[in-house]
Amino acid sequence: MCAMHVEKALKSCNGMVNAVVNLSANEAEVEYEEKKTSPSKMRKAVQDAGYDLLTEDEENDPDRLRRAQKKEYDDLKKDVIWASALAVPVAVLGMAFMRWPASKWIELPLATVAVFWFGRQFFVSAWRQIKHWQVGMDTLVALSTGTAYLFSLFNTVFPQVWTSRGLEAHVYYEASAVVVAFILIGRLLESRAKYDTSSSIRRLVALQPNKATVEVDGMQVERDISELAVGDTIVVKPGENIPVDGIVADGSSYVDESLLTGEPMAVLKSGGSEVFAGTVNQKGSFRFTASTIGRTTVLSRIIRTVREAQSSKAPVQKLVDRIAGVFVPAVMGVALLSFALWLIFGPEGSALTYAVLSFVTVLVIACPCALGLATPTAVTVGIGRGADEGILIKDAESLETMRKINAVVLDKTGTITEGNPHVSEAYSVGDPERVNEVTAAVANLERLSEHPLAEAIMEYFGNESTMAVDGFESTTGLGVSGKIGGKQYYAGNSEFMHLNGIEVPFKLEEKYSLWKGRAISPVLAADSEGAVSVFGIADRIKPTSVDAIREMKSRGIETHMVTGDNDAVAKIVAEQAGIEKYAAEVLPNEKYEYVRKLQNLGKTVAVAGDGINDSAALAQGDVGIAMGKGSGIAIDVAKMVIISSDLRKIPQAVRLSTLTVSTIRQNLFWAFFYNVLAIPVAAGVLYPINGFMLNPMIAGACMALSSVFVVTNSLRLKIRK
Repeated sequence: MCAMHVEKALKSCNGMVNAVVNLSANEAEVEYEEKKTSPSKMRKAVQDAGYDLLTEDEENDPDRLRRAQKKEYDDLKKDVIWASALAVPVAVLGMAFMRWPASKWIELPLATVAVFWFGRQFFVSAWRQIKHWQVGMDTLVALSTGTAYLFSLFNTVFPQVWTSRGLEAHVYYEASAVVVAFILIGRLLESRAKYDTSSSIRRLVALQPNKATVEVDGMQVERDISELAVGDTIVVKPGENIPVDGIVADGSSYVDESLLTGEPMAVLKSGGSEVFAGTVNQKGSFRFTASTIGRTTVLSRIIRTVREAQSSKAPVQKLVDRIAGVFVPAVMGVALLSFALWLIFGPEGSALTYAVLSFVTVLVIACPCALGLATPTAVTVGIGRGADEGILIKDAESLETMRKINAVVLDKTGTITEGNPHVSEAYSVGDPERVNEVTAAVANLERLSEHPLAEAIMEYFGNESTMAVDGFESTTGLGVSGKIGGKQYYAGNSEFMHLNGIEVPFKLEEKYSLWKGRAISPVLAADSEGAVSVFGIADRIKPTSVDAIREMKSRGIETHMVTGDNDAVAKIVAEQAGIEKYAAEVLPNEKYEYVRKLQNLGKTVAVAGDGINDSAALAQGDVGIAMGKGSGIAIDVAKMVIISSDLRKIPQAVRLSTLTVSTIRQNLFWAFFYNVLAIPVAAGVLYPINGFMLNPMIAGACMALSSVFVVTNSLRLKIRK
């Protein structure tokens, strides 16, 4: 409702075309006519509505929002600790020692501090809402806890008003203090979630270095990124992040571009190759000419796309808040109506007494405990059950949405496949002793190589003895060679062998060609007499992926694979995994657009990925699912994390979502069923029939029992299959 109020305030500005508030990210995206309004006028409108607005201009401190969120979280944490510490003894005294005369005098100061100091935000918010002719859950919380407290205070100080009429002067301090403590805990969890949401953007921004080494008149000078210009010559050293987009002028190196493609193997960059901001240089050095700087680099576009994806989804108006928009005024209306009717038609001499009793009883019995607990208890148990099963769920919205999923977009590398190249096949010809000698020598050559495939070969051979290599040479993009014990050895592709005059037997050539056609990278091993072995290196499909995709299909969920890898590899992986729809050589913004197109077709889309390149698509999806072994940014952006990276957890999450939503609906039904029955009784509807007037103490007990019922029903999720 806060998001709706801020949107309403922004839209009230003259010249405002549209305004969308993203509650979870604390951001508003606005479209307006500059001649008619300005950010300062928007700030004034939002402040008048009781909120605040930071505008994106150069004077603003970029960390101001983060600090404000952190302060809000820290303040709430203190309030929760103290309010809970005060509420516990009040609850114990109010329930176990209610007949002890001194009990209410001990409860009074504890409840006063808990309700009016640590729960002050509810009263401030309620007053702000009333000033703008609005009501919400805060209004009912403030009204019910405030009325229960004031009624209890009156009964503590003036008990004779009731005892003189043969009635007991009950107090309800525990109801007001405990409600405040519980709702503050919910606010704390919400605040934490909002603070964490923006961390993905901060981590993306951190990928771009603050400084760059620029070559000026033959000298190397360090400059801030903001000072770079198109055409600058930039020097990149081993291990550095590339600062801006550009074209390699001279030198060569392998660059980790998983940021863009999601592929684990580094890409060779030499003269004329494009390089991109945020990607990581490996062991070589090179110079490149800056072609794109500032907000137009690929990394900046990814950041902007993630922001847009997070903000494009208008905040989901929670069911309880929507109901509260009708429920709160209705309860207030019934309470006031019952007060007025008792005052007019009540027994002579006791009309005011019964009027006050009915007014308080209605408010106490309608206190939003069961209503407020209906959703969060089920969500809490559901999220806990998911964690037990290895599924980390970050918010209630994704848990609720998961059951509606009818399309899943899967990244290839690290999601469907294992994400690391391995020697999947090996084939040798000739004398076994010679084969062992050559392959052992080649393993030692690969230890000196910078090529991404070298690690797969080294892993395959394990910790074999290290041999001294003389005259090591690496031919970029082709292979490596060197002498061990005075004998020459070679490892590389077919072209490298032919360039060095090395004979490749027909059977090895045949296997080499077959593997290339199956998107397996082959590496030949040879000595000066000829090639003896070929190793096939590939990223294997996880054994669980095929089962998961089959199960999703059986549930009517479409599966799509979208990857930055080439079409040949994508086609083979899709066929092996049983996926009919796939897209290859896709950049991050294109993944994002692919998801949007499916959503425009009416699909509810889950996106599963593990790389930085998946972050925009993960944010855009109705539910973003990160693989637990993936990048920190993917995990930050996603709303769900599969710890084991096992895709079978996706259909399991769908089943969990269905059970949880079913429990929430049962809870809401019983919470309202209780109110529908209890409120008229509390108002005194039975009094003309049989003289029954509900005691506020019994009303408080009924309220507590309705909450116990809701919690118990939610706890059943722990044992559901």
